[in-house]
Amino acid sequence: MTATLNSVVAEESDVTSDIDNNSVLKSQKQDNEPNAVENTNGSNQYICGVAVSLEIIGGKWKGVILWHLCHKTLRFSQLRRRLQGVTQKMLTQQLRELERDGLVNRKVYAEVPPRVEYSLTDLGRTLEPTLRQLCDWGRAYNDDHR
Repeated sequence: MTATLNSVVAEESDVTSDIDNNSVLKSQKQDNEPNAVENTNGSNQYICGVAVSLEIIGGKWKGVILWHLCHKTLRFSQLRRRLQGVTQKMLTQQLRELERDGLVNRKVYAEVPPRVEYSLTDLGRTLEPTLRQLCDWGRAYNDDHR
C-alpha cells in the first residue's frame, strides 16, 4: 500500500512538473506570439484563425504582392516596380515565404538571361475575395478618416 501511494505521489509530481514546464513554454511563446502555443515538435498551434491568416499573409508586402498577382502573372522586376520602396532582398524573401506556404507559383524559364514569373496557386486564388474586401475597406477608411 505504501509503495503504491509513493508511486502515485511520484507520478503526480512528474505530472505537476510537466504542467509547470508546459506553462512556462506556453507563456514564453505567448509573449512573442500571443495567439500561438508551441507544440512538442516545435511548431505553433494557433488558437485563432485570424492569427494563422496574419502569420501567412501579414507584413508590409505580402498582401500587396498577392493583390498584384490576383490580376496577372508578373515577373520579379514588374513586381518590384509596382511595390514602391521594397528592396530586392525583401521582395525575394516575401516571395519565397509565399511560395513556401503554397500561395505563389514560381516558374523559371530556361533562357539566357533567365526569366522568372510569379503567379497565384489555386490556394492563393482563394484569397482573392478577401483581398478585394480588404482593398474596399482600406479605400473607404482612407476616404472617411484621412
